[in-house]
Amino acid sequence: MDTTKKRILFIEDEEALRNTFREAFEHDGYAILDAADGEDGLRIAQKELPNLILLDLILPKKSGFDVLKELRSNPATRSIPVIVLTNLEGSEDIEQALAHGATTYLVKANYSLDDIVAKAKSVLEHH
Repeated sequence: MDTTKKRILFIEDEEALRNTFREAFEHDGYAILDAADGEDGLRIAQKELPNLILLDLILPKKSGFDVLKELRSNPATRSIPVIVLTNLEGSEDIEQALAHGATTYLVKANYSLDDIVAKAKSVLEHH
């Protein structure tokens, strides 16, 4: 599979985490777009139409839940798979994210970088 054309948008307010993921995905031939807040993330998603979005829920300016709702209400971004990657472990948060169209919900503390990269690749291969 030619992964050079696969673009992943990572919406995450922690710069160190964005940089770590950028290195991991670029090493595997993916193009990474990133945003530090929900408003920028939504704008980039609508403009660039990435193949996959990794989305934190706790974000400045616009929450990940609101970003997810807006992505799913826009025909241009509705079908982009979204992996929620967050520290929120509550069942209500998980249910809400999945109800709003998240493809997968991962709690950061429970997965290694390699696990998350593998999960992202799996989602990309099936969409």
